[in-house]
Amino acid sequence: MTTLQDAPAPTIAWRGSGVLTQVMVLAGRSLRPVFLDPTRVFFSMLQPLVMLLLFSQVFRSVADTPMFPKGVPYIDYLVPAILFMTATTVASESAVSMTNDLKNGVLARFRSMPVRPVSVLIARSVADLTRGAMELAIVLVLATVVFGYSPAGGVIGMVGALLLALAVGWSLGWLFLATATWLRATENVQALSVLVMIILQFASSGFVPVESLPDYIQAVAHVNPLSYGITAARNLSLGNAPDQALYITLLICACVSALGA
Repeated sequence: MTTLQDAPAPTIAWRGSGVLTQVMVLAGRSLRPVFLDPTRVFFSMLQPLVMLLLFSQVFRSVADTPMFPKGVPYIDYLVPAILFMTATTVASESAVSMTNDLKNGVLARFRSMPVRPVSVLIARSVADLTRGAMELAIVLVLATVVFGYSPAGGVIGMVGALLLALAVGWSLGWLFLATATWLRATENVQALSVLVMIILQFASSGFVPVESLPDYIQAVAHVNPLSYGITAARNLSLGNAPDQALYITLLICACVSALGA
Protein backbone atom coordinates (compact mmCIF):
# COMPACT_ATOMS: atom_id res chain seq x y z
CA MET A 1 0.00 0.00 0.00
CA THR A 2 1.42 3.38 -1.03
CA THR A 3 1.58 6.00 1.70
CA LEU A 4 1.74 9.79 1.35
CA GLN A 5 5.45 9.67 2.14
CA ASP A 6 6.03 7.30 -0.78
CA ALA A 7 4.08 9.37 -3.33
CA PRO A 8 6.27 11.20 -5.88
CA ALA A 9 6.56 14.94 -5.45
CA PRO A 10 4.66 16.97 -8.04
CA THR A 11 6.79 18.47 -10.80
CA ILE A 12 6.45 22.23 -11.15
CA ALA A 13 7.68 23.73 -14.42
CA TRP A 14 8.58 27.41 -14.43
CA ARG A 15 7.78 28.83 -17.82
CA GLY A 16 8.91 32.38 -17.19
CA SER A 17 7.01 35.60 -17.73
CA GLY A 18 4.79 36.45 -20.67
CA VAL A 19 5.94 38.10 -23.88
CA LEU A 20 4.55 41.51 -22.87
CA THR A 21 6.47 41.54 -19.59
CA GLN A 22 9.66 40.40 -21.32
CA VAL A 23 9.31 43.13 -23.94
CA MET A 24 8.79 45.81 -21.28
CA VAL A 25 11.78 44.68 -19.20
CA LEU A 26 14.10 44.30 -22.20
CA ALA A 27 12.99 47.62 -23.71
CA GLY A 28 13.77 49.29 -20.39
CA ARG A 29 17.20 47.65 -20.46
CA SER A 30 17.85 49.16 -23.91
CA LEU A 31 16.61 52.62 -22.93
CA ARG A 32 18.35 52.85 -19.56
CA PRO A 33 21.86 53.60 -20.93
CA VAL A 34 20.40 56.32 -23.17
CA PHE A 35 18.62 58.25 -20.43
CA LEU A 36 21.23 57.70 -17.72
CA ASP A 37 24.10 59.06 -19.84
CA PRO A 38 23.77 62.88 -20.09
CA THR A 39 26.58 63.06 -22.67
CA ARG A 40 24.83 60.64 -24.98
CA VAL A 41 21.55 62.54 -24.65
CA PHE A 42 23.32 65.84 -25.36
CA PHE A 43 25.01 64.66 -28.55
CA SER A 44 21.90 62.89 -29.83
CA MET A 45 20.01 66.18 -29.46
CA LEU A 46 22.87 68.26 -30.86
CA GLN A 47 23.02 66.39 -34.17
CA PRO A 48 19.56 67.40 -35.52
CA LEU A 49 20.11 70.97 -34.30
CA VAL A 50 23.36 71.20 -36.26
CA MET A 51 21.67 69.71 -39.34
CA LEU A 52 18.89 72.27 -39.11
CA LEU A 53 21.42 75.09 -38.81
CA LEU A 54 23.65 73.93 -41.66
CA PHE A 55 21.04 72.83 -44.18
CA SER A 56 18.79 75.85 -43.60
CA GLN A 57 21.73 78.10 -44.52
CA VAL A 58 23.43 76.01 -47.23
CA PHE A 59 20.30 75.18 -49.23
CA ARG A 60 18.10 78.21 -48.55
CA SER A 61 18.88 79.69 -51.99
CA VAL A 62 16.90 76.75 -53.43
CA ALA A 63 13.75 78.61 -52.40
CA ASP A 64 14.49 81.19 -55.10
CA THR A 65 14.49 78.67 -57.96
CA PRO A 66 11.46 78.27 -60.28
CA MET A 67 10.94 74.61 -59.29
CA PHE A 68 10.53 75.39 -55.59
CA PRO A 69 6.93 75.57 -54.23
CA LYS A 70 5.70 79.14 -54.24
CA GLY A 71 5.07 80.85 -50.93
CA VAL A 72 6.74 78.13 -48.82
CA PRO A 73 9.64 79.23 -46.56
CA TYR A 74 12.61 76.93 -46.88
CA ILE A 75 12.56 76.05 -43.17
CA ASP A 76 9.00 74.71 -43.62
CA TYR A 77 10.26 72.67 -46.56
CA LEU A 78 13.33 71.41 -44.68
CA VAL A 79 12.03 70.32 -41.27
CA PRO A 80 10.13 67.21 -42.49
CA ALA A 81 13.36 66.02 -44.12
CA ILE A 82 15.27 66.54 -40.85
CA LEU A 83 12.60 64.50 -39.04
CA PHE A 84 13.18 61.62 -41.42
CA MET A 85 16.96 61.95 -41.17
CA THR A 86 16.73 61.75 -37.38
CA ALA A 87 14.36 58.77 -37.47
CA THR A 88 16.51 56.82 -39.91
CA THR A 89 19.65 57.60 -37.89
CA VAL A 90 18.02 56.11 -34.77
CA ALA A 91 17.05 53.07 -36.83
CA SER A 92 20.62 52.54 -38.04
CA GLU A 93 21.98 52.84 -34.50
CA SER A 94 19.74 49.95 -33.41
CA ALA A 95 21.78 47.66 -35.66
CA VAL A 96 25.01 48.69 -33.92
CA SER A 97 23.45 48.01 -30.51
CA MET A 98 22.32 44.58 -31.68
CA THR A 99 25.81 43.64 -32.87
CA ASN A 100 27.20 44.71 -29.49
CA ASP A 101 24.73 42.40 -27.74
CA LEU A 102 25.73 39.59 -30.08
CA LYS A 103 29.41 40.11 -29.24
CA ASN A 104 29.26 40.71 -25.47
CA GLY A 105 27.36 37.49 -24.73
CA VAL A 106 24.09 39.02 -23.51
CA LEU A 107 21.99 37.18 -26.10
CA ALA A 108 23.81 33.93 -25.31
CA ARG A 109 22.78 34.34 -21.67
CA PHE A 110 19.19 34.98 -22.73
CA ARG A 111 19.20 31.63 -24.54
CA SER A 112 19.79 29.86 -21.21
CA MET A 113 16.74 31.58 -19.73
CA PRO A 114 13.03 31.29 -20.53
CA VAL A 115 13.24 34.39 -22.74
CA ARG A 116 11.59 34.18 -26.13
CA PRO A 117 13.88 35.32 -28.97
CA VAL A 118 11.06 37.36 -30.50
CA SER A 119 10.82 39.35 -27.24
CA VAL A 120 14.41 40.53 -27.67
CA LEU A 121 13.73 41.84 -31.18
CA ILE A 122 10.40 43.46 -30.33
CA ALA A 123 11.91 45.08 -27.24
CA ARG A 124 14.73 46.56 -29.28
CA SER A 125 12.20 47.91 -31.79
CA VAL A 126 10.02 49.41 -29.03
CA ALA A 127 13.05 51.03 -27.40
CA ASP A 128 14.11 52.61 -30.68
CA LEU A 129 10.55 53.80 -31.31
CA THR A 130 10.46 55.45 -27.88
CA ARG A 131 13.84 57.09 -28.33
CA GLY A 132 12.91 58.25 -31.84
CA ALA A 133 9.68 59.82 -30.61
CA MET A 134 11.58 61.76 -27.96
CA GLU A 135 14.21 63.03 -30.39
CA LEU A 136 11.69 63.98 -33.07
CA ALA A 137 9.59 65.91 -30.56
CA ILE A 138 12.66 67.87 -29.48
CA VAL A 139 13.54 68.56 -33.13
CA LEU A 140 10.09 70.08 -33.66
CA VAL A 141 10.40 72.20 -30.53
CA LEU A 142 13.86 73.47 -31.52
CA ALA A 143 12.75 74.16 -35.09
CA THR A 144 9.76 76.16 -33.81
CA VAL A 145 11.55 78.12 -31.09
CA VAL A 146 14.95 78.70 -32.72
CA PHE A 147 14.24 78.72 -36.47
CA GLY A 148 10.67 80.02 -36.56
CA TYR A 149 9.16 76.84 -38.02
CA SER A 150 5.45 77.50 -38.42
CA PRO A 151 3.90 75.49 -41.27
CA ALA A 152 0.42 76.10 -42.58
CA GLY A 153 -0.78 72.75 -41.25
CA GLY A 154 -0.26 73.86 -37.67
CA VAL A 155 0.21 71.48 -34.75
CA ILE A 156 -1.89 68.74 -36.36
CA GLY A 157 0.24 68.80 -39.48
CA MET A 158 3.47 68.73 -37.47
CA VAL A 159 2.26 65.78 -35.39
CA GLY A 160 1.22 63.97 -38.56
CA ALA A 161 4.70 64.49 -40.05
CA LEU A 162 6.29 63.26 -36.81
CA LEU A 163 4.17 60.09 -36.73
CA LEU A 164 4.94 59.33 -40.36
CA ALA A 165 8.68 59.76 -39.75
CA LEU A 166 8.38 57.42 -36.77
CA ALA A 167 6.63 54.81 -38.91
CA VAL A 168 9.37 54.93 -41.55
CA GLY A 169 12.13 54.84 -38.94
CA TRP A 170 10.47 51.90 -37.14
CA SER A 171 10.15 49.88 -40.33
CA LEU A 172 13.74 50.58 -41.36
CA GLY A 173 14.82 49.61 -37.86
CA TRP A 174 13.59 46.06 -38.48
CA LEU A 175 15.62 45.94 -41.68
CA PHE A 176 18.74 47.18 -39.89
CA LEU A 177 18.21 44.61 -37.11
CA ALA A 178 18.04 41.88 -39.73
CA THR A 179 21.27 43.20 -41.24
CA ALA A 180 22.95 43.15 -37.81
CA THR A 181 22.03 39.52 -37.18
CA TRP A 182 23.39 38.68 -40.63
CA LEU A 183 26.71 40.58 -40.58
CA ARG A 184 27.39 40.24 -36.79
CA ALA A 185 30.29 42.72 -36.92
CA THR A 186 29.98 46.28 -35.67
CA GLU A 187 32.41 47.71 -38.21
CA ASN A 188 30.63 46.11 -41.16
CA VAL A 189 27.21 47.17 -39.89
CA GLN A 190 28.36 50.77 -39.41
CA ALA A 191 29.93 50.93 -42.88
CA LEU A 192 26.82 49.53 -44.54
CA SER A 193 24.52 51.78 -42.49
CA VAL A 194 26.43 54.93 -43.47
CA LEU A 195 26.32 53.97 -47.15
CA VAL A 196 22.60 53.22 -47.08
CA MET A 197 21.81 56.37 -45.10
CA ILE A 198 23.70 58.64 -47.51
CA ILE A 199 21.82 57.22 -50.50
CA LEU A 200 18.42 57.31 -48.80
CA GLN A 201 18.79 60.81 -47.39
CA PHE A 202 20.45 62.74 -50.20
CA ALA A 203 19.08 60.96 -53.29
CA SER A 204 15.57 62.00 -52.32
CA SER A 205 13.20 64.94 -52.19
CA GLY A 206 14.54 65.93 -48.78
CA PHE A 207 16.46 69.11 -49.52
CA VAL A 208 15.66 70.15 -53.08
CA PRO A 209 12.82 69.34 -55.51
CA VAL A 210 13.43 66.08 -57.34
CA GLU A 211 13.05 67.87 -60.70
CA SER A 212 16.19 69.93 -59.99
CA LEU A 213 18.39 66.85 -59.49
CA PRO A 214 20.52 65.30 -62.27
CA ASP A 215 18.74 62.64 -64.29
CA TYR A 216 20.59 59.69 -62.79
CA ILE A 217 19.89 60.87 -59.23
CA GLN A 218 16.25 61.50 -60.16
CA ALA A 219 16.01 57.85 -61.14
CA VAL A 220 17.13 56.85 -57.65
CA ALA A 221 14.92 59.44 -55.96
CA HIS A 222 11.81 58.18 -57.74
CA VAL A 223 12.26 54.70 -56.24
CA ASN A 224 13.59 55.91 -52.89
CA PRO A 225 11.01 55.21 -50.13
CA LEU A 226 12.20 58.27 -48.22
CA SER A 227 11.15 60.50 -51.11
CA TYR A 228 7.54 59.36 -50.74
CA GLY A 229 7.68 59.64 -46.95
CA ILE A 230 9.18 63.12 -46.91
CA THR A 231 6.75 64.34 -49.58
CA ALA A 232 3.79 62.95 -47.62
CA ALA A 233 5.05 64.46 -44.35
CA ARG A 234 5.66 67.78 -46.06
CA ASN A 235 2.11 67.80 -47.44
CA LEU A 236 0.71 67.08 -43.97
CA SER A 237 2.76 69.84 -42.34
CA LEU A 238 1.78 72.34 -45.04
CA GLY A 239 -1.91 71.60 -44.53
CA ASN A 240 -2.45 69.83 -47.86
CA ALA A 241 -4.86 66.94 -48.21
CA PRO A 242 -3.36 63.41 -47.94
CA ASP A 243 -2.28 62.22 -51.36
CA GLN A 244 -0.90 59.12 -53.03
CA ALA A 245 2.52 59.55 -51.40
CA LEU A 246 1.03 58.92 -47.95
CA TYR A 247 -0.55 55.60 -48.91
CA ILE A 248 2.57 54.47 -50.77
CA THR A 249 4.67 55.29 -47.70
CA LEU A 250 2.42 53.27 -45.38
CA LEU A 251 2.48 50.33 -47.78
CA ILE A 252 6.27 50.45 -48.00
CA CYS A 253 6.51 50.60 -44.18
CA ALA A 254 4.36 47.49 -43.84
CA CYS A 255 6.38 45.57 -46.44
CA VAL A 256 9.81 46.61 -45.11
CA SER A 257 8.98 45.86 -41.47
CA ALA A 258 7.49 42.46 -42.39
CA LEU A 259 10.56 41.61 -44.48
CA GLY A 260 12.98 42.65 -41.74
CA ALA A 261 11.03 40.84 -39.01
